[in-house]
Amino acid sequence: MSATSCTSDASQVTPAMPNATIQTSFVGASPRIAVESVGEGELVVFMHGIGGNRRNWRDNLPVFGEHFCAVAWDARGYGDSDDYETELRFRDFADDLARVLDHFGEERAHIIGLSMGGRIAMDFAYAYPDRLRTITLCATNTGFSRFSPEARAEFIRSRREPLMNGKEPVDIAGPVAQSLMGPKASAAALAQLVDSMSRLHKHSYIKSIEALVNLDTHVSLDHIAVPAHVMCGSDDPLTPLSMSREITQLIPQATLTVVPDAGHLLNIENPVDFNAAALNFLLRHQQE
Repeated sequence: MSATSCTSDASQVTPAMPNATIQTSFVGASPRIAVESVGEGELVVFMHGIGGNRRNWRDNLPVFGEHFCAVAWDARGYGDSDDYETELRFRDFADDLARVLDHFGEERAHIIGLSMGGRIAMDFAYAYPDRLRTITLCATNTGFSRFSPEARAEFIRSRREPLMNGKEPVDIAGPVAQSLMGPKASAAALAQLVDSMSRLHKHSYIKSIEALVNLDTHVSLDHIAVPAHVMCGSDDPLTPLSMSREITQLIPQATLTVVPDAGHLLNIENPVDFNAAALNFLLRHQQE
C-alpha cells in the first residue's frame, strides 16, 4: 500500500475526533489549487459540485483520513483557489486534478466527485485512465447532450443573467440551496450549503456553468475500467435515482448505492450513511 502522509500527526485522526488536524496547502501555480488533507495511506480526492468548495467535505474527510490520505480541493476559481483570466476548457479541471496527484507524489488515486465533480471524474477517467484506482460518482449525470442547443443556451442564460445584472452569489444562495435539499435536510445542512454558495467567485462560476453545459460527454462511459461506485440521495430533486441507474448500467464494473433521507448534497445531508457506504467501497478495493 502507498503510504502518502497528509498530516503532521496522522495518529490524531480517528472517526471519534471530528476536530482532527486538517492541513491546507496549495498546488502549483497559474492557477494555484487549494487543498485540505488529513490521514495517510492511498490517496482519495474529493471534488465538490458547481456551487460548492472544499468545505463541503468537512463531515467526511476525518472519517476517511483514518484509513487513507483524504484530500478535498477547491477547483480553480472556487474557494481559496485562484481565479484565471482565460476561458475555461472543461478538461482544465482534469489537468488540475492530475497536478494534485503529482503534488502528493501519487501515480493513482481514488476519486470521489459530486455533481459537477462527478463529471470532472468521468472526464479524468477518459484523459488519465492509468491514474485511477477507483471512481465514485455522486449525484451526477451524463450531461446535457440530450438537450437541444436552444435548451442549453436557455439554461446558461437563466443562471448567468441575474449575476451579470447586479446580483451577487449571496443573493441567490438561499433559494438555490433550498431547491437542492431533500425534505428531511436539517437546518444545519441547509446553512452549510447556503454558506458554500455565498462564497462563489461570480465570474469563475459563470465560466463553470458554460463549460459544464457545453461539455461533450463520453456517454458510453465504457472507458471507465476501474471499480466504480454510483451514489445518489433517495430524495434528490436535481439528479434523481433514474440518472444514477443509467450511469450504473453504462459502466462495466459499477455498483449503486442509494443514501436514504438525502437530496442532492447527500454527503452533507446524511454524512453517516454516506461515509459508511463510500468508505466500505474504498476499503474493499484497497491495493493488496
